[in-house]
Amino acid sequence: MDTSLISPQTVELVSLLTGQKLRKEDITPPLLFLAALVTVLLGVIHADGTVSAEEKQRLRTTFTELIPANNSLGQFVRPMVKSVQDRQVYNKVTALLALTACFSEEEKLLLISFGYQMSAADGTIEERAKEYLKIIASRLGIDGRYLTVLEASFSNQSISDTAALAEVHSLLDPARFQSLDSLFVRAASHIIEHLPAKPKQQKNRKHSVSSYQELKKFQKYRLELNAVCKTLSSTLENGSDRKVFSPNLTEEVTKISQRLKSQCFCVAVVGDFSKGKSTLLNALVGEKIQPVRATPCSGTVTILKYGSKRRVICHYKNGCKEEISPEEYKEKAAISKKAASGSIADEIAKSEIAEIVFEHPELELCSNGVEIIDTPGLNEQEERTLATQQVLKTADAVIFLTSANNVLPQTEKELLLSLKKELNYGKEDEGARNIFIAVNFFDGLETEEDRQDVKERVETIVNGEKPIIAGENRIHFISAKSALEAILDGTENEYVKSFQDFTKSLEQFLTVERGAIALQQSAAGIKQIINTCCDELSQYREMLEGKLTVSPGDKAKIFEQMAEVSGRDVKIKLLADELMQQSLDETLESWNQWVEELGERLLSKSHRWTSEHGHIMSQDKLTKDYADQFVRDITEEIDDWGNQKVQSILKQNMGVLDSQIGEDIDAIRQEFQQFDQQLSTSLVAQFNNLATAGSLGGIGSSGSGIASSIGEIEDGGFFGGLGIGAAVGAALLFFTGLGFIGVVLGGLAAGAGGGLGWSFLDGDAVKAQIKEKVCELGFEKFGESAESIFEKVQERIIAVFDDRADANSDAMSKAIALWENLLEQQEKHDRERAECETQKLWLADKRRELEQVQNQIEAILNQSDR
Repeated sequence: MDTSLISPQTVELVSLLTGQKLRKEDITPPLLFLAALVTVLLGVIHADGTVSAEEKQRLRTTFTELIPANNSLGQFVRPMVKSVQDRQVYNKVTALLALTACFSEEEKLLLISFGYQMSAADGTIEERAKEYLKIIASRLGIDGRYLTVLEASFSNQSISDTAALAEVHSLLDPARFQSLDSLFVRAASHIIEHLPAKPKQQKNRKHSVSSYQELKKFQKYRLELNAVCKTLSSTLENGSDRKVFSPNLTEEVTKISQRLKSQCFCVAVVGDFSKGKSTLLNALVGEKIQPVRATPCSGTVTILKYGSKRRVICHYKNGCKEEISPEEYKEKAAISKKAASGSIADEIAKSEIAEIVFEHPELELCSNGVEIIDTPGLNEQEERTLATQQVLKTADAVIFLTSANNVLPQTEKELLLSLKKELNYGKEDEGARNIFIAVNFFDGLETEEDRQDVKERVETIVNGEKPIIAGENRIHFISAKSALEAILDGTENEYVKSFQDFTKSLEQFLTVERGAIALQQSAAGIKQIINTCCDELSQYREMLEGKLTVSPGDKAKIFEQMAEVSGRDVKIKLLADELMQQSLDETLESWNQWVEELGERLLSKSHRWTSEHGHIMSQDKLTKDYADQFVRDITEEIDDWGNQKVQSILKQNMGVLDSQIGEDIDAIRQEFQQFDQQLSTSLVAQFNNLATAGSLGGIGSSGSGIASSIGEIEDGGFFGGLGIGAAVGAALLFFTGLGFIGVVLGGLAAGAGGGLGWSFLDGDAVKAQIKEKVCELGFEKFGESAESIFEKVQERIIAVFDDRADANSDAMSKAIALWENLLEQQEKHDRERAECETQKLWLADKRRELEQVQNQIEAILNQSDR
């Protein structure tokens, strides 16, 4: 529902129907849908000129089922019904069009569905009611086939157009309405229950790999908690309008609500090519979506997510995007067979595609709040590797795929360790809890001895002295192809069972170790806001009872404090800018020195390079191996420089900034404490509650502590998963193509006079020459991109200081808001002394509302813990 399309006429109409003077921001999607629903239902009831007892009962039942007893929306039902009847709004098509102007296709269909249910309230659908619904549906642009489905559904007739029935099921899928309000989810669920079963698709999956009940429960709790936010927001807006609650409390609730709305899980599939990555993904969603080949075929980041209809959107590097067909998707998502067999580098370098988003309404895993990211792969090509590393920054879980036929060779072990470092913020002694290892092609092992050997090898590697993974049920032995075939054929085999165990453990991790924590954090934030509200209510009650009075002298002192807080904020910003520039200067000096010594260090490291290929028959492969090791070494070099030299610079300068911020926050708390002692206010408690609910987390030396910028840098390293080292590898894209190898070999042949065969030269001498040439050309290539690489380092430094200054500004603004609220409460009390008793009743009412919200939160959390 696009509420930006709400017109002044719509605002006026809804105000008329509710009997209240409303603003555009007061008109929520549930309120607008309710107004349209009342209009349509009464139109159906009055279509034949009589109102039956069955229709009256159906009307009451509909609103009882859709609106819970404690929901504030219930107060609007009676006045809306009366107003629509008295004014005969149901006969004014323009009025209904105004109410539904911002409705989506599925929301319009949901609305008209209730009209058909009402038309059948007394057992049969009367012709005039049917004609009324057809006129309304025509003006709303609803497909006539859908009306036939609804009419047949509520009059218990058979439906011949199964395709239309499937489309109605898809459009009214409750998952489509999760981003709106729980009312829409309940409404859609109610209609779906009264429709015939969704017809099975002949060419789609015959059964689901999982019911994903835990994910469904999580989404239910998320929606319920968001509904609590809306209830609380209404209470806060009312209190803010009365100058009792601080306006920023509403902003904090809105932030929490937005996080809950956008809450989804990201699962990345990572692995070397030819390990069955695309087949695994197809098995996860139960449909053949990804192209499958024996050569590298994932050419770009592909995101599979829920969408109201099946469509593919291609995002380009220049910021443009376009919708493409599924056939074009399979072509654009893949690497050409010619490139996959050789010159991948050239094709990737020329590609303008940033990512491809595949939206689908019927992928069960995605419809339950999970986005699956098919990564381009690791250890195949540097730019694709860089794209994968960017994805990992936002992934909740990672599926690492390996093959049972060659399980976890040395290259994959290194990839796993790199993945652990990326996801585990550099903590080497702890395993990463969000890595799941899937050993594919397990059905290709012929003997039980082979299977046992593979299991033991995997366990030994990943759960060794320094474990790579942590947590239960993180290793699974599967056959993605066998599982997918069985899913599509509707049969059962041992690999469907093992695949179901795999998805169940993934679901358990997402809901318990990720989702539950997110819900608890949101609930804790809401509780802290409620605590602040209660403190402000108590503070205002003290004023009403004459126990708390802000004297003119106190007011003058408060204005002084507000000015002082603003001054502190400005000083911190200036100090942050000064320390940021100092850090940039020191980093530049360190960079120049590091680059000056880099060539010698890389040449020294080249002595340790190895290859299984010889210098006579496999010069190109030998050179490629050395080039790959050069990229690895220079990547490690820049990461080490950033995580040691730059981190040391930041630690020192951020320490100075943090120290000053801590002193300022403590000074503000002391001022609040003095007022608390003098006037019996609770400003310190309110400030601490706001800090916990928002992004502050108790900022300052005496607080429990927002994770300081220094702490974040120490835990994750300076580059913190940004892949600056990998950016160096991407800058050396030239290395992965055949062109670089030709330059090296051609240069060496020319140096030897062009006529001397390498077979007559000493092997070690030839290899040394190749290594030296690789270092020479590689360092030249690095020099071409050194400036852009250092710019990334500068951007990271600037972001660290900007984030810290912003957090401090947020703290200062909250402190000022508390002072302002105290002054506004006193001014309000001075103006309304005569209404003192009325105000006390209002305060008691608001406190009861807050207690109800608190109880709702506890009920949701108790259910989610079961």
